[in-house]
Amino acid sequence: MEGDPFTLVEGMTIAAYAVGATEGYVYVRSEYPEAVEALNAAIDAARERGLLGTDILGSGLAFDLFVRVGAGAYICGEETSMLESLEGKRGTVRAKPPIPALEGLFGRPTVVNNVLSLASVPAILADGAAAYAALGVGRSRGTSVFQLGGNIARGGIVETPFGVTLGELVNDLGGGTASGRPVRAMQVGGPLGAYVPAEQFHLPMDYEAFAAAGAMLGHGGIVVFDDSVDMAAMARFAFTFCAEESCGKCTPCRVGAVRGVETIDRIRSGQEREKNLVLLEDLCELMTDGSLCAMGGLTPMPVRSAVRHFGEDFGVPATTTATTDGGPS
Repeated sequence: MEGDPFTLVEGMTIAAYAVGATEGYVYVRSEYPEAVEALNAAIDAARERGLLGTDILGSGLAFDLFVRVGAGAYICGEETSMLESLEGKRGTVRAKPPIPALEGLFGRPTVVNNVLSLASVPAILADGAAAYAALGVGRSRGTSVFQLGGNIARGGIVETPFGVTLGELVNDLGGGTASGRPVRAMQVGGPLGAYVPAEQFHLPMDYEAFAAAGAMLGHGGIVVFDDSVDMAAMARFAFTFCAEESCGKCTPCRVGAVRGVETIDRIRSGQEREKNLVLLEDLCELMTDGSLCAMGGLTPMPVRSAVRHFGEDFGVPATTTATTDGGPS
């Protein structure tokens, strides 16, 4: 949106032609004023040159683009909450069905896609599907934009084909930690993504590999932590974040996040630790199964991964599992 906004304009125009849409909206959080400025300038330039409007390049296609700036609510990343915000309402999640493709913005059929998906369209049409499919691995084809942040020497944004390993991104491209201490954990996929231990540096960045490891690729954000991090505190942060950003529409998310903070506080203070760890897992299961959208449904992912991989920070003693021959594994 900031460096090459015309790619997005072109991709959305092609999508509009494909589905018969006449209006397109780019929803941008208020924290990104440079993106808003660049997009508006690109849209104005496209209109002046006949690339947007009532008769694009004499083709008869009528399509126009508009930028809408949100107030910064994380929940508006959920598609139906975003549609509510676009309509000028409070950003709360809609019950589904109906899905937006049948009844979306202002009650009309609406295609909702990530900016990255729409911006990929021109390159696919220009170079062909085979060229795009030649990048990546397995079912994860093409490229993805990865954001390197947190305790990292060279933070920033890189675009690589799917399949690059987590270690290559963090160590080779990111230069390891800014502190110079060993990497202990990485949160991948945003604030609701799983915490991945450094022992899994070998994981390829593709959707299926991360799903098999109990994690998610999400939007490709990677936040790095060194060996001084308290993972129980990071699990607590996941619940705190959910409590602050929840739209409040459903009980599992609205109440569950608050109860999660309280439960982890008891665990960290040593109060009935085993009992509260069981309660924490029950709460995670309830939020996963009962929440209306992914805000509450995914909040347990970082919590569970922190307990699973970094149990010592929760006071969980090291255990060994038995193999069929009775030896430790």
